[in-house]
Amino acid sequence: MTPGQPAESNKGGRLAPFVAPVWDVGDRVLVPDGRPLVMGILNLTPDSFYGGSRRSDTGSAVARARELIAAGADILDLGAESSRPGAEAIPAQTEADRLLPVVKALAAETDIPLSIDTTRAATAAAALAVTPCAINDISAGNDPDMFALAASHRCGLVLMHMQGVPGTMQDQPTYRDPVAEITGWLAGRARLAEEAGVRSECILVDPGIGFGKTLQHNLALLKELRQVAGGRAHLLGASRKRFIAALTGAPVDDRLPGSLAALAAAWHGGATVVRVHDVAASVQFLEVMRAIALGQGRAAD
Repeated sequence: MTPGQPAESNKGGRLAPFVAPVWDVGDRVLVPDGRPLVMGILNLTPDSFYGGSRRSDTGSAVARARELIAAGADILDLGAESSRPGAEAIPAQTEADRLLPVVKALAAETDIPLSIDTTRAATAAAALAVTPCAINDISAGNDPDMFALAASHRCGLVLMHMQGVPGTMQDQPTYRDPVAEITGWLAGRARLAEEAGVRSECILVDPGIGFGKTLQHNLALLKELRQVAGGRAHLLGASRKRFIAALTGAPVDDRLPGSLAALAAAWHGGATVVRVHDVAASVQFLEVMRAIALGQGRAAD
């Protein structure tokens, strides 16, 4: 096995130790230490689909960020525009007004890596002017300036697949072969980013669970996550999403067990990062998986 190449997670019925590629976010390299890195979600919006992640002012957002850090988050993902199914786009200035005060406040008090969840290069550039950040772009570079911006700052870049736009993406998502189509599309977007100067080690690909997909599409992607990533470092964001309700009937507030089950798919699929609402529960789940795989645990603080 070559360095950084994910190991097969189930040989002879045993859970193999977890190995995944590192992610260079620009000012540092994040190394999965026997489990996927945990990205905590902080939504600076009034309308994201899960109320537990929403914060409406800078003070409450910073307080929540402190909680996520204390719970064990490896990175924080800050978003100021909802991308829930049916969401409408907001003005760029509204996004910036929600986001930048929180970025400035966190940059002044913590050195935890930050990821900026935006499709606008101008918003990402404003955050990067404050502090080094990764960019989490659910449109995978739809803004023609995004790749050049990421290349010039040598920052981390998440490229996610989405069929359509949030306002209409769940109307009638259709694929002939979701695994093959999304695998090829992500590979193509990553190549375009590299041609624009983004380093390969800075790129994460994301299959976009719940973004223009039916239940069966989501399950196929979760089952074949390693194939979809095409050998690249990748992110899985499945936390509390609707496919869990489609399987179990659970409302959004009761989807933590299903979210943890999706982390098992991330483990077996060799995901470098998992994006989650429930950091403490996710870290605990992954630490136990890690201990089982290694046959040993790390002493608690």
